[in-house]
Amino acid sequence: MEIINFDTTPSLVSQYMAEMRDVNIQSDPMRFRRNLERIGQIMAYEISKTLHYSKKSITTPLADAACDVIDEQVVLGTIFRAGVPFHQGFLSFFDNAQNAFVSAYRKYKEKENFDIFIEYIASPRLDGKTLILADPMLATGASMELSYRALLTKGTPSKVHVASVIASRAAVEYIKATFPQESTTLWIGAIDDEINSHSYIVPGLGDAGDLAYGVKE
Repeated sequence: MEIINFDTTPSLVSQYMAEMRDVNIQSDPMRFRRNLERIGQIMAYEISKTLHYSKKSITTPLADAACDVIDEQVVLGTIFRAGVPFHQGFLSFFDNAQNAFVSAYRKYKEKENFDIFIEYIASPRLDGKTLILADPMLATGASMELSYRALLTKGTPSKVHVASVIASRAAVEYIKATFPQESTTLWIGAIDDEINSHSYIVPGLGDAGDLAYGVKE
């Protein structure tokens, strides 16, 4: 499994990440959502370099031009709710992509003990397609894995790109152990070393869903 960590080379992703982590800036939900979207756009562009292209003759007002066009069917998969602005970043670049949505949530049995439930799935057939599965925070990796398993009920993609803004080191190892090694690439904005007793990434940035859309009860 190939792992692409954007944090190894300073770039615009570093700037957007700094703003999302900063308690003095992240309180602006519109800016937080926009930064998620912009990182999604950058990742979409980088992923586009790994896809297969074929030559197509395009007619211009003056002559025909040989152009490279994507000949893979891309499906953008997203986990509600924090994944929505991140997803929009990918969709603004892969504007012809099909889309899949999964609802995964924590149901607490006690303060620090919870199970993850998949409650909703809407997806096209995935057989032979390229799946980009995006969720901003990869804390334990369990939600990502369960969402992927749920999507497999719609068929088996030929390639999988897992994309997150911030991941814990433990979650990276979990994804490596649970996703197909040969066909999966993991794209991460930054890797943090720890998760706390509530399974939040440390230093992380807090609850991405709450910061994007307001605190839930």
